[in-house]
Amino acid sequence: MIGIDIVSIKRISKIRDKYEDKFLNKVFSKNEISLIKKDETLAGFYASKEAISKALKVGIGSQLGFRDISIYKDEKGAPFFTISKKIKKQFNFTTSSLSITHDGGFAIAVAFCM
Repeated sequence: MIGIDIVSIKRISKIRDKYEDKFLNKVFSKNEISLIKKDETLAGFYASKEAISKALKVGIGSQLGFRDISIYKDEKGAPFFTISKKIKKQFNFTTSSLSITHDGGFAIAVAFCM
């Protein structure tokens, strides 16, 4: 299953500026927030969670929340993700991959779950 999402970096930055910590804490864990140093990363992480929810064919909503998905970076800085144990029981996948890119004022994420 593959999911993709694209967001305007400027739009996500404006939401963060308007709602500040309320937005960050609703969408991201403390660990994720510590990894976000630039607006591009913020938008990329947001797009990633949307792409993952699409790959799982549920979207963000009652079955899967933003905080059920955790984005990490490996030692080389490549992104990967996990989902909460409670939620993982609903989905049958053992392999996953995540790719994030930024260009032209947009952040794009592609997630793969199999």
